[in-house]
Amino acid sequence: MSKIDAYEAEVLSAYERGALKSVASRAELTKLRAAARATATKDRRVNIRLSSGDLQDIQVKAMEQGMPYQTLIASVLHKYVSGRLLEAVEPSSSASTRRKRAASASKDAA
Repeated sequence: MSKIDAYEAEVLSAYERGALKSVASRAELTKLRAAARATATKDRRVNIRLSSGDLQDIQVKAMEQGMPYQTLIASVLHKYVSGRLLEAVEPSSSASTRRKRAASASKDAA
């Protein structure tokens, strides 16, 4: 466990003393609970095909995070569609350069 700074120690102490109180109203808590339930409810099944390498990499990442790989996949997809997971852009590479590389790679594969 990493060291905590003075502010974190103060917050932890206040929590342990029971000095922290929720500022959310009952209506806000009800709304947040409903949103959490809706997000966590998995009511649809999807089948996808992945390369063996990608699946192995996903399984390794999931193990590192201590979760099943299906949960990791669902989490990544949820973060992406909710706008909390963005594609990393290579700072030294323009969009046109990336398109040229992709086109070249697909020609090489053919």
